[in-house]
Amino acid sequence: MFDTVLVANRGEIAVRVIRTLRRLGVRSVAVHSDADAGARHVREADVAVRLGPTPAAQSYLSIERLLDAAARTGAQAVHPGYGFLSENTAFAQACADAGLVFVGPPAKAVEVMGDKIRAKQTVSAAGVPVVPGRADPGMTDEDLLAAAEEVGYPVLVKPSAGGGGKGMRLVHRPADLPAALVSARREAATSFGDDTLFLERFVLGPRHVEVQVLADTHGTVLHLGERECSLQRRHQKIVEEAPSPLLTPDQRARYGALAVDVARAVGYTGAGTVEFIVGGDTPDEPFFMEMNTRLQVEHPVTELVTGIDLVEQQLRVAAGEPLPIGQDDVVLTGSAVEARLYAEDPARGFLPTGGTVRALAEPAGEGVRVDSGLLEGLEVGSAYDPMLAKVVAWGPDRDTALTRLDRALAGTVVLGVGTNTGFLRALLADADVRAGRLDTGLVERELDRLTGARVPVEGHAAFALSRLAALRPAGPVVDPWDVPSGWRPGGRRAPLQWDLAGPDGERLTVTLTGGERLRVGDGDEHVVAGTPVDGGLLVTVDGRTTHARTAVDGAVTWVHVDGVTAALAELPPARLHADAASADRTVRSPMPGTVVAVPVTPGATVRAGEPLVVVEAMKMEHTLTAPADGTVDVPVRVGDRVAVDQELAVVHPGEGS
Repeated sequence: MFDTVLVANRGEIAVRVIRTLRRLGVRSVAVHSDADAGARHVREADVAVRLGPTPAAQSYLSIERLLDAAARTGAQAVHPGYGFLSENTAFAQACADAGLVFVGPPAKAVEVMGDKIRAKQTVSAAGVPVVPGRADPGMTDEDLLAAAEEVGYPVLVKPSAGGGGKGMRLVHRPADLPAALVSARREAATSFGDDTLFLERFVLGPRHVEVQVLADTHGTVLHLGERECSLQRRHQKIVEEAPSPLLTPDQRARYGALAVDVARAVGYTGAGTVEFIVGGDTPDEPFFMEMNTRLQVEHPVTELVTGIDLVEQQLRVAAGEPLPIGQDDVVLTGSAVEARLYAEDPARGFLPTGGTVRALAEPAGEGVRVDSGLLEGLEVGSAYDPMLAKVVAWGPDRDTALTRLDRALAGTVVLGVGTNTGFLRALLADADVRAGRLDTGLVERELDRLTGARVPVEGHAAFALSRLAALRPAGPVVDPWDVPSGWRPGGRRAPLQWDLAGPDGERLTVTLTGGERLRVGDGDEHVVAGTPVDGGLLVTVDGRTTHARTAVDGAVTWVHVDGVTAALAELPPARLHADAASADRTVRSPMPGTVVAVPVTPGATVRAGEPLVVVEAMKMEHTLTAPADGTVDVPVRVGDRVAVDQELAVVHPGEGS
């Protein structure tokens, strides 16, 4: 085994790899950008080395700086995690040239499987079925347009390099394909440095099933069962589980055998994942989709049902050791489900959020595992991927695992940064999800319902009681609700009122009378009380008591109560806008990010719905369109950094508009 391993990554995966290194007694080296100087992976490693400025190109994607960090710390091996350079052939080769062991497959396997076009050709030659489509090298936009007519709509446009849904576009109509190709090429070039595209027929009612493979340098290749990853948004996974509720034992064995064939076809070693797409009604007809030549985000569910530490096996294989088990030794026990915790707002199209973690509590308990890069005080920005943590639960059966995961998510507290926790809980409670009736379109179909959660009255009570406590005079008081400014002559207490913007943007007036009666908007009046306790506040509403956590961040009070997190923003008094028509014609940034395209010329005449500005945040592009016909003014340029709600464009009324 190695003495020192450099972890060429950040966030929760770096923390997770360091955990195994520590257990094995191996010295760990973390690397970081300026933005991550105080990050959790930096704190938990034995040694940490600064790579450079915040942009990934100058830090986590700099091969030269990573190799220098390895040399300075005496590292013998480099673990790439996932993302960044984990599937970069040049990095794998550079490590070998520098005398470092790359904890992953040979550079040749990375090269073949990293090129999705070449990968399909390779596995097809090995007898593994592939999705019908056109994957000729170097296809132009004209080639792709013609290919789509041959393949038939709907088609899936996919980048040849990379993964994670970046650059992927689902197109239902020929008229939409040209714009999709432009956007896909730009995002692929930004994410992977390669804008090569290909087309596949979109499988109707698709389910995403992948198989974990493990191979050593002594000729042993085996599989560790499959994972179901059909619950996705924007072609990126949200919830994954092992085993899949779709497959029978015989089908599981067949999928595993196909995955082993794929790994052997490229001389694979280490841990990898072979991904299949399959129609929900035709589980006997899997199609090879791609192979990820790295550790997967969802690897914990496989670890929980097999008892095998995949990071440990990666390290041992890289060190030249033979696998200690054979295929017959792999036994799947129980069920495990993972939920990805993202800094994003599902109600706003899963746009990235950001902020400072003001309060944090991560769940624990029987069958619960949390892989996290979070810390109180951590600044979550838009420079990197928005995934913050993974909450995973195991149970002797699928229903128990799902129930444990829901309770774990209910106990997950992240105040100061908007996350998808509430959405994940709503998704896990969906009847089709509980029954295992999954497909990759489920989230989109049910999105309005899954993002329609309201703040419970206990949340507004926690807000009001915490704000009331902040108004109390310093020093001991006889009456905890004795707020001097809340008294009127004659002994009557004046009500305290706050205008709030709830999670869906509605304006609500929260009224607290006498410190004990609460009304939210035009709703019923509730009797409330609060008692400070360690780590929060006990809130009682109409005789029912729950524990609440609150944190104030400027005009926003973050509240977590009864498994629900909400950001309640105090609003100035309502007033009429001086120019409502102008306000309606202003395009503002829905998140912090960088302007990557301005497809219009200032002063040009535009039509409603026409793209005006493209903003990138956390490796995802978002196109902002004209709200009306008119003449456009665009005060931003490509490369500008923009903040949430910053003005990006204004469409002025023009002739005929």
